[in-house]
Amino acid sequence: MAFIQLIEYTTSKPDQVAEVYTEWEQASQGKRTARRAVSTRDRNDPNRYCDIVYFDSYESAMENSQLPQTQEYAGKLRELMDGEPTFRDLDVVEDREL
Repeated sequence: MAFIQLIEYTTSKPDQVAEVYTEWEQASQGKRTARRAVSTRDRNDPNRYCDIVYFDSYESAMENSQLPQTQEYAGKLRELMDGEPTFRDLDVVEDREL
């Protein structure tokens, strides 16, 4: 079953966060199990962001979380965030193109 993880956080350093994500993409190439990522910014709170990450399954998401590259860059990201991120783990029950 497909799986999506939402990562919600606040930061006053969005450019630095984007740089760390780019570094992680390069470092985890060929190893990561994330299939797609969409980064969003809250229109009503410009320091609040939500990243939507797509995986083939919950198990592949957990495999991705355990990668040394993911662990390393998650630490770097937390240093740039204002507080702890909130994670939402979502099983995809239906996926339609409209």
